Amino acid sequence: MGLLAGLVGLAVAFSVPLCPFALVTGQPCPGCGLTRATLALLRGDLAASLHFHPLAMVITPLVGGVVAYDVAVYLRSGKGAASQTLQGRWVTVGAIVLGALTFAVWVARFFGWFGGPVPV
Repeated sequence: MGLLAGLVGLAVAFSVPLCPFALVTGQPCPGCGLTRATLALLRGDLAASLHFHPLAMVITPLVGGVVAYDVAVYLRSGKGAASQTLQGRWVTVGAIVLGALTFAVWVARFFGWFGGPVPV
């Protein structure tokens, strides 16, 4: 585990993209900027968050909610993978819609919308 953390640290220190899509193509992937946008959102910097990825204000609370749900179920029952119980048509439709929106934002950024593509 320490070796992996060290390699990631070196990659970050030397500005090597960690995204496999960016490594292969040299272009940002549909999710590029989400981590930076989430960190900016957690700092309260809404403008920076919107610049890095406009969907972070939707995706971050959703992922945070699923993680919180997983932790709560694990602490209550001692069983992992609680988010597998989050199933159903609304979850599937929501995931498809969110995926389509993420893809649409990615394409739109190549045409200069939402500030253009984020740096890799």
